[in-house]
Amino acid sequence: MLHIKTIEGRLDARGLKIALVACRFNDFIVDKLIGGAVDYLVRHGMEKENLTLYRVPGAFEMPVLVKRLAGKKDIDGIVCLGAVIRGATPHFDYVASEATKGIAQSSIESGMPVGFGLLTTDSLEQAIERAGSKAGNKGVEAAAAVLELIRVMEQVD
Repeated sequence: MLHIKTIEGRLDARGLKIALVACRFNDFIVDKLIGGAVDYLVRHGMEKENLTLYRVPGAFEMPVLVKRLAGKKDIDGIVCLGAVIRGATPHFDYVASEATKGIAQSSIESGMPVGFGLLTTDSLEQAIERAGSKAGNKGVEAAAAVLELIRVMEQVD
């Protein structure tokens, strides 16, 4: 029988420093994502003083700050939180695509764990569902993902 070693991240946020990068645009949705992420991390042992919230105008501006933060040695991970809601023009497609690519590129190039909590929805109702109602809170999921990735990467190193 083949033995497979499994590496899993423990969900313990004690001692970590996390940056939250959140959009001001659609803040009525984003604030719910922030609340979910903060609550999750604190419930898993993070001290609030080790969380720093950075607000950016919108999703398109997120990648440049993520790249800057990813170069800092005193941050263990970044959680990106925002909401891009489709409108009547193709603007949604450009913003969602470029923000996603930029955030991913910054994470890959730096090796910094980044949780992706940028909602890209077709309607306001879908955004509300993903910010704490029917579909859960994607801020919680992004925080959980970054925490687990940090702990898995510690074991790999």
